[in-house]
Amino acid sequence: MTSRARVTTIVATLVLALVTSVAGCGVTRDADDATNRRLRMMIPNSPGGGYDLTGRAATKAMEDNDLTGRFEVTNVIGASGTVAMQRLLNERGADDVMMLMGLGVVGAVFTNKSRATVDKATPIAGMVAEAEGVLVPADSPYKTLDDLVDAWKKDPGGVTIGGGSSPGGPDHLFPMQLAQEIGVEPRQVNYIAYDGGGPLTTALLGSKIDAGMSGLGEFQGQIDNGSLRVLAVSGAERLEGIDAPTLEEAGVDMEFLNWRGVLAPPGISEATKKEFVDLLTEMHGTKEWKAALRRNGWIDNFQTGPEFEKFLDEQNRRVEQTLKELGLA
Repeated sequence: MTSRARVTTIVATLVLALVTSVAGCGVTRDADDATNRRLRMMIPNSPGGGYDLTGRAATKAMEDNDLTGRFEVTNVIGASGTVAMQRLLNERGADDVMMLMGLGVVGAVFTNKSRATVDKATPIAGMVAEAEGVLVPADSPYKTLDDLVDAWKKDPGGVTIGGGSSPGGPDHLFPMQLAQEIGVEPRQVNYIAYDGGGPLTTALLGSKIDAGMSGLGEFQGQIDNGSLRVLAVSGAERLEGIDAPTLEEAGVDMEFLNWRGVLAPPGISEATKKEFVDLLTEMHGTKEWKAALRRNGWIDNFQTGPEFEKFLDEQNRRVEQTLKELGLA
């Protein structure tokens, strides 16, 4: 073999060894590096809704901080979250999928008489909570919550209440529980369901209903320009930017919060459950998530482990009881 041939052979051998070494390192890195982990997040409603905003804010915070690889976010639409709930249960044992859910999904499962109940999934974490508000048009004769309550007691069916949820959703559960608290029979409540905040705003501004009950984020523009007024908010504390008392301050001993959290499929390993809990715990500490809480007016309701499991069980039982009393479950 000539001297030149020997040099060529040596160079080729070194290149092959280098390529093999890099490829081997790459395989090891992919297996161990969490930033290469691909996960799926299911959203049980249309793009732009509360579940969607929460789920996408969480996945973006995780991606931006390299806590995991890219998320595949899928909106699973149907039956107010019941279709998504069934699909999650069908993913039994899957170690790469989570689902954003909340109070509306819990209620929808009962009103749709689905077997895909929340207690069959694996609880991972509570994420956020949101107070509801009691809204009236600017020219409403009801200047305070007392005014509305007095009229409602005198003629339960004569006061029309609107909400952006179908029966079983938070905008439906809130007035039902409020009615019960003030002594109005929930079955007598004249509730009209609208498909979200837009149609509910139109109904309020057109005086088609006497009051609306919903989360206030979608109504901020009308609240700011004075075309809608807030009589009370349903949380334990007043809301920043909203000039309205809490229910308790207005004389009603009640607190109501819409909430959202994360579930995983049934049958996952303890290791996978811990991985998901740790991942969301890291996400909760990021500046991006804190900014999302402020931007959307969400209440930080982060909880994991037995605390979240207990909360989920209590919510499940309370919603079932309310809807059974209304003949809806």
